Formats: sequence, structure tokens, C-alpha cells
Amino acid sequence: MSISFKSLETILERHPPSPEHLISALQDVQARFHYLPKEAMTAVCDHLGVPVSRGWAVATFYKSFSLEPQGEHGISVCMGTACHVRGARNLYDKFRRDLGLPGEEGTTRDRKFTLRQVRCLGCCSMGPVAQVDEEIHGNLNQRKAGQLIKLYRKR
Repeated sequence: MSISFKSLETILERHPPSPEHLISALQDVQARFHYLPKEAMTAVCDHLGVPVSRGWAVATFYKSFSLEPQGEHGISVCMGTACHVRGARNLYDKFRRDLGLPGEEGTTRDRKFTLRQVRCLGCCSMGPVAQVDEEIHGNLNQRKAGQLIKLYRKR
């Protein structure tokens, strides 16, 4: 995905040029590009009058920010104890295979999906559980995992 000047300009127009708007401006950039591109970080910091080093310090402190391109849809598979004993590892491996990811976590080449493991989603009675974007899906199995990928590919 290329970084368009117009997209950045639209984001910056929503934030007065003051340092206290750093986190909200970075959140808007993250929402638009699915990560924090270097060019966007520089533009945001210049606009707000913040040293770029402070921008990177904030971006690396908060786990919600990504410095690497992320997929349009995030899939988080719970690997907590309750989900683990109900087959979360097999479920996770099915997602990895269907998405064509060689490593444990990652983003598909088309940047449609980012897959990651999480420790607990707080839905233990519904395990195994995965969260896709903001939606929780419980009582999953490998067949349902394949269906979820098909469903979200269309979105």
C-alpha cells in the first residue's frame, strides 16, 4: 500500500498542531494504513511539533501500534489454558495453513490477514476462540476456521 499525501493531509487536518494530539494522530494513521509508515511518522511529528524520536518512543511503547504492515483483518487465536486443552493449537495451525503463512505469526502477502497468538480473550467457556477484527468466534474447529477465512476474504 502506498502512502498518499492526501490521506496524510486529511488525517493531519483533524488534529490541531499540538503535542498532546500525538497518540490520537498515530491511531488515525494506524487505522488508515494498518501500520505506522516512516513517512507518516515524520509528517505527524512535524505537524504536531514533536521530535520524531518521541513519536517512535510512543509507537514502540504501545502494543496497539505496529511498525510493520498489518493485514486488513486481524485474527487472534486464544492459546490460553481452556482453549489450549480444547484444540487451539490445531485450530491455529489450520489458520496458518489456509493463509499460507510459513512462520508462527505474520501477515499474508496480499495484506488481507494478520495472524497472531494471544494468551486469553476472556471467553474460556467458548473455547477454542478466535477474534477476527472486533468479533469473537467461539467453539471453533478446523472446518469453522476455513469458513471464517472465506467469510472475511469477501469483506
